Amino acid sequence: MAGTIRRAAALRALVQALRGAGTGGSPGIGERLAAVPRMLSMGLSGRYPHLARGRLVLAGLGLLYVLSPIDVVPEALLWVVGLGDDALVAAWIAGAVLGEAEVFLSWERDLAPRQAGVVTGEVIG
Repeated sequence: MAGTIRRAAALRALVQALRGAGTGGSPGIGERLAAVPRMLSMGLSGRYPHLARGRLVLAGLGLLYVLSPIDVVPEALLWVVGLGDDALVAAWIAGAVLGEAEVFLSWERDLAPRQAGVVTGEVIG
């Protein structure tokens, strides 16, 4: 049940991002895509605590599935259906990544005011 809700949310995020409509002031697809490398870097280093490693693994496996020549429904035998399963996996990956990027950008915006008074530097002693 939770998996179905997550898939629906990922596809909804993909549709909203592609339409460019978003909900009042949400980031566009370009801003979301630009945030993905930062999100992955911060998530893997532990600075962004909301990125689930399990979801990363699933997205990686999905990407391998789409790129792999070995397929559950081969395109050579069932052309349209064979491409359809790849398209569904690719849409899930895109929706999950774009949806997670929107959450990351919101987290980043909320974090910025708290760090505004912090001056980074080097202690010389």
